[in-house]
Amino acid sequence: QAQLVESGGGSVQAGGSLRLSCAASGYIYMTYCMGWFRQTPGKEREGVAAIDSGGWTSYADSVQGRFTISKDDTITYLQMNNLKPEDTATYYCAAVRRCPDPLDRSQYNSWGRGTEVTDGS
Repeated sequence: QAQLVESGGGSVQAGGSLRLSCAASGYIYMTYCMGWFRQTPGKEREGVAAIDSGGWTSYADSVQGRFTISKDDTITYLQMNNLKPEDTATYYCAAVRRCPDPLDRSQYNSWGRGTEVTDGS
């Protein structure tokens, strides 16, 4: 049974920073691709950032230069700097064995329950 648990969400003013963490257990190995996705009410989940076993990363254009994804053992991090109101969403951690298209949500088969991030003015 694969398990992913996100933490680190909260409320922050525009321009602030947060660091999200994703703890993995079960059948999720360090060779898996790990990704961060986000979702707002009435919209589908969109890919934010992803990292593969070799450390290669992918970012959505909307967060390029502001967010950084990294991985250490069983923890995957998302450092979010210069947060904007448009970043307000529920953020989900996801895992999959292979990710030829890292930001495609349909490729991932393990998901956490999400952590909320709110950006004020």
